Amino acid sequence: MYLDKYDIIVVGAGHAGCEAAHAAATMGSKVLIVTMNMETIAKMSCNPAMGGVAKGQIIREIDALGGMSGIITDLTMLQFRMLNRSKGAAMWSPRAQSDRMRFSEEWRLRLEQNLNIDFLQDSVVNVMFENNTATAVVTSLGYTIKTRSIILTSGTFLNGLIHIGEKHFGGGRMAEKNSQGITECLEMAGFESGRMKTGTPPRVDGRSLNYQKMERQEGDTDGNKFSFSKETSPLRKQLPCYITYTNNAVHDILREGFDKSPMFNGSIKGLGPRYCPSIEDKINRFAERDRHQIFVEPEGWKTVEMYINGFSTSLPEDIQFKAIRQIAGFENAKIFRPGYAIEYDYFPPTQLKQTLETKLIDNLYFAGQINGTTGYEEAACQGLMAGINAHLKNNGKDPFILSRSEAYIGVLIDDLINKGTDEPYRMFTSRAEFRILLRQDNADSRLTRIGNAIGLASEERLNDLTKKEESIFKLKNYIEDYSIEPDLINPKLIDMGTTEISQKIKLDKILNRPQIDINTLLNIIPELNTYETEILEEVEILIKYSGYIEKEKLLAEKLIRLDKMKINTNFDYLSITSLSKESREKLSKQKPESIGQASRISGVSPADVSILLVHLGR
Repeated sequence: MYLDKYDIIVVGAGHAGCEAAHAAATMGSKVLIVTMNMETIAKMSCNPAMGGVAKGQIIREIDALGGMSGIITDLTMLQFRMLNRSKGAAMWSPRAQSDRMRFSEEWRLRLEQNLNIDFLQDSVVNVMFENNTATAVVTSLGYTIKTRSIILTSGTFLNGLIHIGEKHFGGGRMAEKNSQGITECLEMAGFESGRMKTGTPPRVDGRSLNYQKMERQEGDTDGNKFSFSKETSPLRKQLPCYITYTNNAVHDILREGFDKSPMFNGSIKGLGPRYCPSIEDKINRFAERDRHQIFVEPEGWKTVEMYINGFSTSLPEDIQFKAIRQIAGFENAKIFRPGYAIEYDYFPPTQLKQTLETKLIDNLYFAGQINGTTGYEEAACQGLMAGINAHLKNNGKDPFILSRSEAYIGVLIDDLINKGTDEPYRMFTSRAEFRILLRQDNADSRLTRIGNAIGLASEERLNDLTKKEESIFKLKNYIEDYSIEPDLINPKLIDMGTTEISQKIKLDKILNRPQIDINTLLNIIPELNTYETEILEEVEILIKYSGYIEKEKLLAEKLIRLDKMKINTNFDYLSITSLSKESREKLSKQKPESIGQASRISGVSPADVSILLVHLGR
């Protein structure tokens, strides 16, 4: 029924598994996806949305490299918004509401169109090794399938345990069984494991809600999308979301169930996501607040099911039901399915190399929530990188590693492997030192050439980038060279509350004023109207932030120099007594591949780095 041996076996078909399989297969590997349910490929287990603060930048980076998450999102979105427009360009973050069912369907159809991908609906119960190298998987149906590399993308399924009040039962998602055997197999091989927790809110019947009592939240009117590809286009029609709030009555009812809450009675051992707490956690930690914001989000174009963002809970169903009906607009709400919490196994990511290959077992890669992350976007980019690197290693090519100055993806992986995490890791713009360089608008300029060079991003993508950059160069030069007359610009300057000019001045000097943006100049300079919006915005950013961009480039070059100073993985740190004891222990355990990586390990001080440089003759 199947080939005797695959180049790569991807275990799991969530966001990480889909990106891993697509990347490796597109680059030429023969890939097998083993998933417990073919009907839930790329299922949005929690919120029906992609992107958000820093997460949107990650989706743009995946797209720029040749991944599929951006395209799938564009083809299935209900609403698009660019968040943080009122802040600087480094903070702008795209976010889309998605049609949950269409998103999953579109991913499956795209994977099925790739002739290098095979599928097997089954559960992997064992991973086989020979000479510290991954060689095969064993499934619950008794198949032993050989492979050159294995990518584990198990999500929340490893020994998953679902909690609703005092009820506890095994599951990887509601109504889906968990995965058993893999954790035990890896622990026997010497891996450390832990437990984490996440949760999801109840879903309700949208026909039972009173939207007149809520604030209507529309998408952006100017139209936008995630993918840089011409394969997709902005939405012409969008669905609204709604905003409402909890109140003291809601909080009082929720408190009634605290004694039965697995969050508070010790049933849940794993740590949950700090930045996406349950509603019971919010009213417990922020007791002084009399309300919390609730986003009511549609699940699809045709379904009436609504996602209640901000009301994640694992309280008993009767408490959930009573409390939710006290929210404005929810007086007659009907619950389709209750909220729940789920505990699952993960493996501390300090056990990984920069390629996401494990240090203990060659050709075994981890991607997604198995590494302690939370979120579709974080999982998808790990899957992409694992798929790329598994293919490259199988073919004797150099690994593909993104630095902290090249991509948010690089920041995420660097944080995971050097600092580790004991709570679900979520990406934020604040985690990136070079966020002015790592904007959402320039992800293609940063990464598409690299994606094309490794065989993932198409030639068409590269040609589109070349044309875009030519337009940017032409417009930027025009604005920097054009001298504008006082009579032409002064009326606008007066309107905008900024100082008039008395003689001709270069247009870039005008654009640099905080009161002026590129749109201010469109009616004054007709030539500007010949350029697309994305070109105008990009040039405005390059001009307004030029000083900051150059400063960050210099800092990034210093980081790159440290990352190029390689360290032998067998280096004996314990023999260097001048290093702190903590530093010796952590360096010996994590075995960094460069001075730069060593400097980012928690507990390694600048003084320790200086000592290492001396011992390495630098």
